[in-house]
Amino acid sequence: MGSPQGSNNIRKPLDGGWGWAIVVACFLAQLLAYGSPQSVGVIYPEWLSAFQESKAMTAWVGSLVSGVGLIASPICSACVVNFGARPVTIFSGVMVSGGLMLSAFAPNIPFLIFSYGLVVGLGCGLVYAATLTITCQYFDKRRGLALGIVTTGTSVGGFLYATAQNELIELFGLEGCLLIIGALALNIIACAGPMRPLVLPAYYLRQRAAALEQVEGHLYDKAPLAEEPIKPANEKQPQACHMLITIETKDPLAYEKTLLSCSALVKLIKTKQKDYCRYICSISELLQDRVFMALCVSLFLYALGAYPPLLFMEDVAQTRGLVETVSVIPLVSITAICAGVGKLALGAMADLPFVNSVLLYAFTLTGSGSALLLIPVTRSYAGLQVLSAALGFFSGNWSLTPYVTTEVVGIERFTQAHGILMLFGGFGIMLGSPVVGFLYDWTQSYDLAFYLSGGGVLLGGLCLFLSSLPCLDRPKPQPPQPQPDLLQPPEVLRPEPPHPDPEYPSTCDMVASVA
Repeated sequence: MGSPQGSNNIRKPLDGGWGWAIVVACFLAQLLAYGSPQSVGVIYPEWLSAFQESKAMTAWVGSLVSGVGLIASPICSACVVNFGARPVTIFSGVMVSGGLMLSAFAPNIPFLIFSYGLVVGLGCGLVYAATLTITCQYFDKRRGLALGIVTTGTSVGGFLYATAQNELIELFGLEGCLLIIGALALNIIACAGPMRPLVLPAYYLRQRAAALEQVEGHLYDKAPLAEEPIKPANEKQPQACHMLITIETKDPLAYEKTLLSCSALVKLIKTKQKDYCRYICSISELLQDRVFMALCVSLFLYALGAYPPLLFMEDVAQTRGLVETVSVIPLVSITAICAGVGKLALGAMADLPFVNSVLLYAFTLTGSGSALLLIPVTRSYAGLQVLSAALGFFSGNWSLTPYVTTEVVGIERFTQAHGILMLFGGFGIMLGSPVVGFLYDWTQSYDLAFYLSGGGVLLGGLCLFLSSLPCLDRPKPQPPQPQPDLLQPPEVLRPEPPHPDPEYPSTCDMVASVA
């Protein structure tokens, strides 16, 4: 019975065909969702002049829109698993579009933090989880290429939207720009159309199982009705109150059924408690791994220091008098397009057999830290363009995080470890820009902020490099092998029980994977 049901719920990946339509739809969905958040540096000076708030307060808007999606990634993934990629994409399109349009009528920065930072950020997180999930369902052998094309949509969106928002602000003002961008974001709903699921959502499976149980219950309930004798017409019918009393007296086991249901609920709670305790223990084991812990710290420092240039580079050029207004090709556009090139190039380098992905990731951190340290001493707009290109290329290391995580912890614990890693990255992105804005409000200069950011990113790269050295690995003591006692009769030496089939995991493994 289990095999046919599994074959109906899960289909084999196509690795082509309609899968390429899914790739195009997911690419456009990420372009429309992440276009404005990736080019928020163009809108940041307009918010500063419109609301006259501090740079630290205004920076919370741009940091939350990118950090909330990563922090809420477990919730977004759970929504996709339960409801499917198509409904989640439709709902996220409404959230992104509504958040952008609400931001056009924002009276102050706290309202922008809610509308642009939280609503748009959570919508982008839902789009990201849905597009990656449906792409992985349709591709197996070409999954790396498909995911690379889909995730490049964020960089292309940032490149196009930076120039588009600059022109729209000049033509229609900040409010008109946000309204038009919000209207374009409604096309995310259309992108959800081709997302035909290969794996049925858990909510649909539960509803179908409940419907089948209800139908079977009705069939069993209707069977004894035919045996009841038909009462004559002149017989007096009982009143409603007497019928209720009769029903209650005819069911003396109701109290026992209630007790049984309560005991079953308590047993279920104890089982889930054991499973989640085991899950927490597995998280603590992951954090005790030296390389993985260094990877988490380095990603936090990188997100804390390397994300603020995406928001502040245009303001740096204007405060130094290098440009009066945002140029035709903004620095954010250069960063975005070079980030797309970096994702493809670094991903291809990670596939080479002689390249260590951990050391490659540490190299990108070192390059980003060096570029950040050069920003305070650069006094020309062309120099800022070169540094923006370098920062954009090295920011393509986000495509290396799956490779690095798999190499450090293995494919068996990839989902759990990658979620923890993204949590560190989300907190770093969320805190980076407000810290840089606070340092500028304190010193009236970006120099100290970029020196500290570059130093932190360099420190993270150095820690990751040192932790991955093989000379620091301690040889694990092997337990002594028990020798069989030859004096015992042969029937005592029994073979070990066979291992469970990997196709049928235990309930604890399933609970841990879902969590």
